[in-house]
Amino acid sequence: MLLMDRLDAGRQLAARLAHLRGEEAVVLGLPRGGVPVAAEVAKALGAPLDVCLVRKLGVPYQPELGMGAIGEDGVRVINDDVVRSAHATADDISRVEARERQELERRARRYRGDREPAALEGRTAVVVDDGLATGSTARAACRIVRARGAARIVLAVPVAPADWTARLGGEADELVCLHTPMPFYAISQFYADFAQVDDGEVVACLERAAAARRSGRAGRPAARRAEDARATAGDRRAAPGDRGDWTGDQEVEVRAGAVLLRGRLTVPDAATGVVVFAHGSGSSRHSPRNRSVAAGLNRAGLGTLLFDLLTEEEETDRANVFDTGLLAHRLADATGWLSGRPETEGLAVGYFGASTGAAAALGAAVERGEEIAAVVSRGGRPDLAGPWLPSVTAPTLLIVGGSDSLVLDLNRQAQARLHCENRLAVVPGATHLFEEPGALEAVTDLARDWFTDHLTPAPQMAGR
Repeated sequence: MLLMDRLDAGRQLAARLAHLRGEEAVVLGLPRGGVPVAAEVAKALGAPLDVCLVRKLGVPYQPELGMGAIGEDGVRVINDDVVRSAHATADDISRVEARERQELERRARRYRGDREPAALEGRTAVVVDDGLATGSTARAACRIVRARGAARIVLAVPVAPADWTARLGGEADELVCLHTPMPFYAISQFYADFAQVDDGEVVACLERAAAARRSGRAGRPAARRAEDARATAGDRRAAPGDRGDWTGDQEVEVRAGAVLLRGRLTVPDAATGVVVFAHGSGSSRHSPRNRSVAAGLNRAGLGTLLFDLLTEEEETDRANVFDTGLLAHRLADATGWLSGRPETEGLAVGYFGASTGAAAALGAAVERGEEIAAVVSRGGRPDLAGPWLPSVTAPTLLIVGGSDSLVLDLNRQAQARLHCENRLAVVPGATHLFEEPGALEAVTDLARDWFTDHLTPAPQMAGR
């Protein structure tokens, strides 16, 4: 036993998801058991709560064993391995699916009434259940929210088998789990109290969350403003007027073409270079992982610029979030803005790209040419840089988790197309988000060494 009950599970899970506080997130619980867990997460994040309606397709003679799942909007997922081992026929699947489809529609009417499902377009969807076994239900849920336009999917569960990330593949952008105990037979074995959740409890959770938001206690815009205010207050150091020799932290507005983008510029005393960060889709300048890496670079005497690549209005259009060309151009424009500031004049410039931001970093490195001294990718998708890859001249370091097999393969393919100095560094045992103990520290050390080796004062920027 690891968890007291679902409320305990939700509170523990909320603590692991604290980095999402301040984002435009929607928490979606999988009925029934996942909803009380999700309610605690939504309350802690100040986010709206809704249900993601999914029904497991149980093997006819062993219904607790899922051979697939169905969900809203016609989503259907079949676990071929379970179907084969259970000798289930197509007729078996059709009969179970018809029954479960009726139950799905009944629950939609019962839980939501006349309310429309929560809007997910361009937002971060946090999908929560009370545990994960085969993964079929979770895959179906992720496909539902992706189809409904979520810009980013976070799948969060309290307990799951040790191989759960492999079972999910690339269905979610971020996977969070509190415990992966072995042996794993059933979710219930890890709860002291795993009492069945009825429809009334699900409805009560949804109504309490809605009432809290109506009263303003969980209003998302206020939460986002508070997060920005805390970040600004915590990051800003007193600047001696407008002197050109100012160093330290400051909130800035980055000019990129016709728009102004919010950012944080840190320039230590006697900095030898400055690294511009390109975050992944659905993230921002407040990304805790990028900020952790940036702090390590600052300690090594390197300046950093973390900024939002899109305005708040632009972020609402999901197409912009994945427009690599637009993001690369924004990054290149930010580099031009940076070169004109007195505190960064003469400093060599490097790019640090995370996830999909790595493709933008490589594209911008091509656009700025010799002005970019080095590029580092963390768990990146350099393959999305496509035709830019052969034209990259900046020395490039690709950092990938050893357990992030899909992304590792994509990085190897992209590396084969690079003609510049390059290296692929694998962090043993790390998954896509480098959440394992010591994994992010290893990323920081690798990035620090790469940048300090390659970022020397850039003569081409002097005198600008």
